[in-house]
Amino acid sequence: MHINRNIVLEGKHKRPILVDTYCNKEINGQPIVIFCHGYKGFKDWGYWDLVAKEFANNGICFVKFNFSHNGGTVKQPIDFPDLEAFALNNFTIELDDLETVIDWIISSNNELSEKINTSDITLIGHSRGGGIVTIKAAEDKKITKLITWASVSDFKARFADEKARAYWKEQGVIYIENSRTKQQLPHYYQFYEDFIKNEERFTIKNSAENIDIPFLIIHGTKDPTVDLREGEALHNWSSKSELLVIDEADHVFGGKHPWEEKKLPQHMKQVVEASINFIVK
Repeated sequence: MHINRNIVLEGKHKRPILVDTYCNKEINGQPIVIFCHGYKGFKDWGYWDLVAKEFANNGICFVKFNFSHNGGTVKQPIDFPDLEAFALNNFTIELDDLETVIDWIISSNNELSEKINTSDITLIGHSRGGGIVTIKAAEDKKITKLITWASVSDFKARFADEKARAYWKEQGVIYIENSRTKQQLPHYYQFYEDFIKNEERFTIKNSAENIDIPFLIIHGTKDPTVDLREGEALHNWSSKSELLVIDEADHVFGGKHPWEEKKLPQHMKQVVEASINFIVK
C-alpha cells in the first residue's frame, strides 16, 4: 500500500489544506474516495487511518484531508492549535477547500494519476461533512457517487435559537467547549452571516433533491448528536438514495479519539463494508 501523509495544498483562503492519500500500488484505474470530516473533526481523528487502509486494501484510493480552517496547522494537524482559523471558518471555505482537493486529485501533476480513475469519484462526509459533500455532489458533475455517515440534514436548524443569535451578534464571537480537550473554541459571527448570504446554496434539502447520482445514507439508531430523523429526511428528499440504518450505533459508530485498537469497532466495520460494496457494485 502506498500511503502519503500531510501533503500540503494551497487553499483559496490563505491557509493550507493537509491531505493524506492511501492507494493500492498494484492496481490501475482505482475508484477515488474523498472523505470530509465533521465539526471539531480532523483527518487523524480516532480510527480514520484504519478506515482509509480498509478502502485501499479493497482497491479504492482513499483521500482524507483537514479543512483549512479546522483549527489544525501543518506542524500540528491534530486538535486545535490555531483558534483564529477555527473562528474564521464557514461553509463557503469548506466547500472551496473540497473543490481544491477534487481539482488536485484529478490533475495530471498528481503522483497517483496512473493508479486512479478520475471519472469515478465518490464523496464521503461524516456529520457536518455529510452536509458539505451533499451540497458539493449536487453542484459538481465530476462526482459519481455520494455517501454520508451520520450526516446532518439542516444547517439552519443549528442557528435556530434567536436569543443565542442576538448575543452572538452583539459580542461578535461565541465559544463552544471541546469536551475532550477542554478548549474554548471561538466562532465569529461571520459564520452566521456567511450562511445567511448563501442560504439557498447551503440548504441541504435543495441539494439532496437535486442529487442525480447513487447516494448511500448511513445512520445509527442511537446517535445522540445527529438524530436518525436527519438521515431519514435526506433519504426522503433524494429519489436516488438508499438508507442503511445501523441498530444501536452512535454518532461515531463505536469510535473515540484516540483509537488505540488495531481493528475497527463493529458498527464502523459495517459502515465501511457497506460503503465499499456501494462503490464497487
